[in-house]
Amino acid sequence: MFLRTLKAEQIKLHRSPIWIAFFIIPCISAFMGTFNYLSNKEILTEEWYSLWTQHTIFYCYFCLPALIGVYCAYLCRLENMNNNWNSILTSPVRTSSIYFSKFLTVMKMLFFTQIFVGILFYISGKFAGFTTPIPSEMFLWLLQGLCAGSAIVSIQLAFSLIIKSFAVPIGISLLGGVIGMAFSAKGFGLYFPYSLFSIGMCANNPSSNMGYSITPFMISCILFVIIFSKIGILKINNR
Repeated sequence: MFLRTLKAEQIKLHRSPIWIAFFIIPCISAFMGTFNYLSNKEILTEEWYSLWTQHTIFYCYFCLPALIGVYCAYLCRLENMNNNWNSILTSPVRTSSIYFSKFLTVMKMLFFTQIFVGILFYISGKFAGFTTPIPSEMFLWLLQGLCAGSAIVSIQLAFSLIIKSFAVPIGISLLGGVIGMAFSAKGFGLYFPYSLFSIGMCANNPSSNMGYSITPFMISCILFVIIFSKIGILKINNR
């Protein structure tokens, strides 16, 4: 039954307008980051690493939280309209299956988003005239970002299940990204879900990795996923 529920969530993505956000938002981030790098080449002298910092400034704190907010809000939009939860919750499907089918669908979208971001980064580097090979660490950065993104997915999915509005959860995700920047600046990034993504992506200093041990980073990601997944499932049960 879980696989059927997961398949139903996948069907929502077919010919969906969400793909417009999938392509446009990372492109905006890549354009702004590349433009900022080219405007400050005399200061940013480490080529790929410097370009990465400029890309991730916009992507980690603004574009990615908003994009995940759009993904989650869209997957909950049909259920939140016209009392469709009534028909869904009368079907013989566990509420945990409903939640995790949405969670895995958003994670799938995030996985493809990370791949697309990596491709845009490579294209931007070639446009900037880099002749050296792309850093192999980029694949680790993207993977760590995917792990950190799961925490944001869990909290945004919980917000989208609680709040029926499509726009409000997206606004919360943007606000979370801004607050996450402040938490990272103060050194408390591990304790705020929206800061974990910039840590995993090594946004501030890619040449020295993420600045934290992998163990507390992964523990923080897992705890946020467990806590907010529980909140999301409880919300569905309360309906």
